[in-house]
Amino acid sequence: MIRVTVWNEFRHEKASKEVAAIYPNGLHATIAEFLGKNDDIECRLACLDDPEHGLTDDVLDNTDVLIWWGHMAHDQVSDAVVDKVQDHVLRGMGLIVLHSGHNSKIFKRLMGTSCSLKWRDGARERLWCANPGHPIAQGLPEHFELDVEEMYGEFFDIPEPLETVFIGWFNGGEVFRSGVTFRRGLGNVFYFQPGHEANPTFHNENIQKVITNAVRWAAPTTKRPEIFCPCVEPLENV
Repeated sequence: MIRVTVWNEFRHEKASKEVAAIYPNGLHATIAEFLGKNDDIECRLACLDDPEHGLTDDVLDNTDVLIWWGHMAHDQVSDAVVDKVQDHVLRGMGLIVLHSGHNSKIFKRLMGTSCSLKWRDGARERLWCANPGHPIAQGLPEHFELDVEEMYGEFFDIPEPLETVFIGWFNGGEVFRSGVTFRRGLGNVFYFQPGHEANPTFHNENIQKVITNAVRWAAPTTKRPEIFCPCVEPLENV
């Protein structure tokens, strides 16, 4: 069983009737609902206003994959919580960062860059599979479209990805590395661009398939070790 924690600021849904109509229980609940239909995945929810943002030591110790969505309150995330999440990723916890989470403290910490990009509201997006053999792309068509999504465009200030799985094209002519993977320490990290709060993106079957595949790809295959730097005796005298 893959233990997933879906983290969301859960602020837009409370402040906007438009967003609440699309995600009445929060977009994190929508993500957890479709993931929970899989027999090998179990989900819990966490949000910004929970104690310790819902990411206590016990929660992180029992999370195989953390999904992160943030937008309007990146600066309100505790640095102490970011430290803990980073430590767990380095020791093998998977991390999936969605949409405007590119500007989150945890993603910028792990990338070591500004993670800045171009953006524009209200575009049509065509997502192309650039790596059809990748586990995250399994069961997906060569390309699929989103009628409306927030445009993110290059230059995307991230380190060179381990793999580029999806490339997005927008009807304004822009392109974007929309699905990219990284390895940080022992942890698998996947950034996926679609998911603007005012659009029904997480109700799309292809988007749901990408995220479900990404959970299975990001999940650790071994027990999470402690990281330390011991002084050791030589195995033999040479």
